[in-house]
Amino acid sequence: MIPLRDNNPTRSTPLLTYIIILVNTLIFLFQASLDPRSDKLLIERFGLVPAMVAQEHYVGSMITPFTSMFMHGGFLHLLFNMWSLFIFGDNVEDRLGKGRFLLFYFGSGLGAAAAQVYVDPSSTIPMVGASGAIAGVLAAYLRMFPHARVLTLIPLFFLFITRELPAVLFIVIWFVMQVLSGVGSLSMAGNQATGGVAFFAHIGGFLMGLVLVSMLTPTRNRMGGFRRPEQYRY
Repeated sequence: MIPLRDNNPTRSTPLLTYIIILVNTLIFLFQASLDPRSDKLLIERFGLVPAMVAQEHYVGSMITPFTSMFMHGGFLHLLFNMWSLFIFGDNVEDRLGKGRFLLFYFGSGLGAAAAQVYVDPSSTIPMVGASGAIAGVLAAYLRMFPHARVLTLIPLFFLFITRELPAVLFIVIWFVMQVLSGVGSLSMAGNQATGGVAFFAHIGGFLMGLVLVSMLTPTRNRMGGFRRPEQYRY
């Protein structure tokens, strides 16, 4: 399932969401400008390698849970992540406020990294991407706006159909797919056998997002819920 848009406009400009998207895009363009060997070395240095973090092979590995959030393994990887952040991040930033949103985003990303290291501490495969942090954003959106609706592109064999789904249904289906895929990957020989998808990072980021959104949402906004679009400034 691919989200196309939601019907949940914001009351303020999601500046931090736009900045995060811009930084990720600029870093990807820099990666794309490198030759394959240099890009591989960059990913190995600044991507999250669970074995390096778990065994603390060198002090520099401790920054990779942060740096890995801004690197991507390909254009489609970047596109899907940034598009999801564009759709869901603006509303979460609007509700949390900019400072809390930034703390929430990085906290979710760190939760994602911790989950992947815990599940596969001997892996030497670098993990890159903002997926874990964005999984946390999805969790916050689920908690804050369950009744919003998401226009969704659904692949059906050789056809693609669009349906407007409640946000709670879209996000719960997404999370269940991550859990099923993650459990299935445990019986396979590492992430290489599952196409390099770090499912447990998605799960960890989502669960961390559920915890953090309860802690960081301002009290006055906790009961705000989903409002009709006409009550917002587009």
